[in-house]
Amino acid sequence: MNGQPINPDTLAAPRGYSNGMIFPAGGRVLFVAGQVGWDREMRMSEGLTAQFDLALRNVLDVVRAAGGSPESIGRFTIYVVDKDDYSAKVKEIGRVYRATMGKHFPAMALVQVAALLEPGALVEIEATAVI
Repeated sequence: MNGQPINPDTLAAPRGYSNGMIFPAGGRVLFVAGQVGWDREMRMSEGLTAQFDLALRNVLDVVRAAGGSPESIGRFTIYVVDKDDYSAKVKEIGRVYRATMGKHFPAMALVQVAALLEPGALVEIEATAVI
């Protein structure tokens, strides 16, 4: 089930996200737990960009397992331990994002946290999707 971006003219134009997403009635809501950049053996990727890529792919694995697609995602919350590192790598992160998500930009929030639960984790991504 695909959502429609909501970007009112009264707000600044978003870059790489939508201010809101609306989905048709009748979809099932999927809440995806925070995913970090590790594989099924819990081996953490090296560096923020690689962890972002794998964390995003892990989120999509859950969405696809529920019958959805990248366009089913209505919201991401992205937690990083270093917003300056994220800002310095935003172009690289944007490339891996588009390789996985295409041109679908749901509502997003980026939050800097003191630490993540998993040792060595630099980013964690949670999502809400409508299937």
